[in-house]
Amino acid sequence: MSCILGLLLVVSASVAYATSFIKKSNSGICHPPESSWYDRTEDYEAFDSIAACIESGGRLPKAMSLSLHASTRHEETGNRSQPSYERERFGAGWADVDGDCQESRAEALIETSSTPVRFSDSRRCRVIAGRWVSPFTGQVIQNSADIDIDHVVPLRWAWEHGAALWTQEKREKFANDPRNLWPVELSLNRSKGARGPDDWLPPSGQCLYTARFVRIVRIFELNLNEAEQSAFQSILERC
Repeated sequence: MSCILGLLLVVSASVAYATSFIKKSNSGICHPPESSWYDRTEDYEAFDSIAACIESGGRLPKAMSLSLHASTRHEETGNRSQPSYERERFGAGWADVDGDCQESRAEALIETSSTPVRFSDSRRCRVIAGRWVSPFTGQVIQNSADIDIDHVVPLRWAWEHGAALWTQEKREKFANDPRNLWPVELSLNRSKGARGPDDWLPPSGQCLYTARFVRIVRIFELNLNEAEQSAFQSILERC
């Protein structure tokens, strides 16, 4: 339990940001003036904002919360809202990363089937049958047409919790990361939509689902507000 709850540790603080430039170190870390390494970073590339530094491929120091800088970016741009979410910002559908004709959906189905899958033809590109146990219900599904590949952390949710500041490459990697892909029933995936565990839970497997959700949030350094942190912790404490 302590390991699961440890996933919920998120840095939060109220910090007033100066107008100084951002230093991107040779190791790719974006140091704002509030970083303890700011003055010690002498070899750097300068940026006008933390958002510009991150868009160039940089990343924040682990001890700092991206949500604070997202707020700063909002202020720096004259309170203009960030670009709206569009699916294409995470790539044009499933990617075939290794060029073997099996897109991320097919690879997720192959990886999670408890029996060898069947393909539509000898090219072995499209999966049509296998044996999958839904993490949302525990039901066995054998026809791939009855399956949606669920993004455990939905793309829109990720966009609203920090992914808007990522590079396009990182967003596409996130959308196709096997750790974030689960085969589930069509109806339940669409019922879930872009909601997190604080607003939607599956009929069963709620502990496993929430723990996996929080793990992915932590891996990709997405942001949780206080209400979300409290809700996720409450779910996991019941497990």
